[in-house]
Amino acid sequence: MRRVLTALLLLCVILLPAVATAQMLLPGQATQTTAEGLEIGTSTSEIAITSDFRGADLTIFGAVTNTDSLLLAIGQYDVVVVLEGPRENATVRRKERVFGIWVNTRSMTFEAVPHSYSMSSSRMLDDITTPLDLTDMGIGIDHIPLTPVGFVGNASNLGEFRQAFRRLQENGGLYDRDPSGVRFVSSSLFKASLRLPANIPNGVHTVRAYLFKSGNFVTEKSVPLRVIKTGIEQMITDAAHAQPIAYGLLSVFLALITGWGASVVFRKD
Repeated sequence: MRRVLTALLLLCVILLPAVATAQMLLPGQATQTTAEGLEIGTSTSEIAITSDFRGADLTIFGAVTNTDSLLLAIGQYDVVVVLEGPRENATVRRKERVFGIWVNTRSMTFEAVPHSYSMSSSRMLDDITTPLDLTDMGIGIDHIPLTPVGFVGNASNLGEFRQAFRRLQENGGLYDRDPSGVRFVSSSLFKASLRLPANIPNGVHTVRAYLFKSGNFVTEKSVPLRVIKTGIEQMITDAAHAQPIAYGLLSVFLALITGWGASVVFRKD
């Protein structure tokens, strides 16, 4: 009997700190047993480009699951949504004036960069997490990895060419950012808007959503988005790729016919 009492007393001493700790937990913390999840969906899974295409807006709907009610109430959850185009090598050239003529003197090619990139977030990226974390995950126009192909030469020019590439893409409408494009419509549901430029490239694009909690990355979700040409634009594209020689000869023939017809119409008698 003495041994049983001693064992029960020792068990109570061991469990007492755990019971006290459990009593000190906040209500939201006591019920947070599962990691947060993220689900997204798009307003359409396919964008058709026609001759009168002038750009479009893509709407993304999403939900954050298993949230902490306390952190949710004080706004500690952030969402970043990105539409990333097909990746391909991109070359940036620098022109200089040589003997009064502007010529390409230097160039740099970056490996597998997104041809287009649209981003929306619940607030400014720098307010969501640190620039180092953004760079590690490649989130944001300023943090897209731009890796040069081959021999760089003067490494001091690398930053200059990177800035030039981002500037050209933004000026052309292919890279876009909206720091207030993600809005929470309820405690856990959000909606995001992304702008698709008129010159958006063909191919399979990817919609990515990133979830952050108190500045820390939690999880991400991605879904594909197809951008295709339709009608005569698609027929011309298919012909140019499938029969390049015949397409070239036909283009030259049409140019000759057009030039001859213009000369006949506007001929001065």
